[in-house]
Amino acid sequence: MLVAAMNPCPCGYLSDAVHPCGCTPAAIHRYRSRISGPLIDRIDIHIEVPAVKHRELSDRGDAESSVSVAARVAHSREIQSERFRGSKIHCNAQMTPRFIRKHCELDEAGNKMLEMVTDRLGFSARTYNRILKVARTIADLGESERIRDEHVAEAIQYRSLDRKSF
Repeated sequence: MLVAAMNPCPCGYLSDAVHPCGCTPAAIHRYRSRISGPLIDRIDIHIEVPAVKHRELSDRGDAESSVSVAARVAHSREIQSERFRGSKIHCNAQMTPRFIRKHCELDEAGNKMLEMVTDRLGFSARTYNRILKVARTIADLGESERIRDEHVAEAIQYRSLDRKSF
């Protein structure tokens, strides 16, 4: 498992609501180009995490508990274990193309969405397959046997570094 972090631009303030970013689009492109495309292809999920205000950090509001999240994840893993029983695969991330074809069938709306985004953003075959695996996992977390278009849309949102515009 790899967990990594990087600033959105050289100064670190791109998309910050409080601090203005002084980076040019060329500087942002150069900065992000330091990470190779093949490496980005191999990272399943990449998201932007905005700065959090102190008030939000100290808020003890009605958030889902860690115990509840852990239970949902454990149940999802049980679903995956059952799905792959009798094979050498234990979770969605390990699926080969054959298993992806078998277990990641999309409805028409999800298929059209993924086709449009793949063509528009120029996703590689590896990225396409990673989106399907993540969508399968999102569906499992929601206890949905089928991958629906909202699962595909969420999985696509987790590919922020693949987007061409800065």
